Amino acid sequence: MTEQAHTGFVGHLIELRNRLMKALLSILLIFIALVYFANDIYSFVAAPLIANLPSTATMIATDVTAPFFAPFKLTLFVALFAAIPMILHQVWSFIAPGLYQHEKRMLMPILASSILLFYSGIAFCYFVVLPIILGFFTNTGPDMMTLAPDISSYLSFALKLFFAFGIAFEIPVAIMLLCWSGATTTKSLKEKRPYIVVGVFVVAMFLTPPDVLSQTLLALPMLLLFELGLILAAFYTAKPQQESEE
Repeated sequence: MTEQAHTGFVGHLIELRNRLMKALLSILLIFIALVYFANDIYSFVAAPLIANLPSTATMIATDVTAPFFAPFKLTLFVALFAAIPMILHQVWSFIAPGLYQHEKRMLMPILASSILLFYSGIAFCYFVVLPIILGFFTNTGPDMMTLAPDISSYLSFALKLFFAFGIAFEIPVAIMLLCWSGATTTKSLKEKRPYIVVGVFVVAMFLTPPDVLSQTLLALPMLLLFELGLILAAFYTAKPQQESEE
C-alpha cells in the first residue's frame, strides 16, 4: 500500500513537471513568434502616451540598453499574457482527473470566464484608463516644463496597470469560487459590503501608481464587478447543494 502511494505520488510529480514544461514551452514559442515585432508592440503600447504628448515632445531612453531591453521585456510579458489560455489548460488537465463530474461542469465556465475577464481588464486599461490618466498627467505640469518620458519608466507604469486591472477583473470569479466552496455566502458578503468598499480602495491604492485618479479608475470597476460576482454566485451556490441532496 505504501509502495503504491509512493508510486502514485511520483507519478503526479512527473505529470506536474510535464505540465509545467508545456506551459513554459508555450510562452517560449509565442515569444519567439513575437520578438521580431518587439518594437512595433512597444509602439502600440506607447500609443496612448504619444497621443497626449505635445507635438515637440518625444520619449527618451536614459539607459544605453533601454532601446533594446524595454521592447524585449514587453514582448516577454505579452507572450506570458497570450499564453494564459494554454497555461490554464495545463492546470485544468492536471486537476480535472481528481474532480467529480458536477465539479467539472461547475469549474469549466469559471475557467473560461477567468480568461475572458483577465483580457477584458487589460483592454479596459489600455483603451479607457490609460488615455484618461495620461491625458491628465501630461496637461497638468507647468508651462516651462518639457515633457520627455523615459521608455523604461513608461513600460513599468503601463505593465503595473495592465496587471492590476487584469487581476481586478477576476473578482466575480473569486466570489463565485468562494461561495461555491462554502468559504462564504452571498448574504455574508452583502452584510460586509461597507468594509469591502473600503478594502477595495485600499487594494487599488497598492495596485496602482500613487495617484488618486488611477486608484479611483480601478476601484470603481472593482466595486461593479463585486456586485456582478454576488449576482452570479447566487446561481452557483444553489447547484452543488441540489446535487448533493440527490
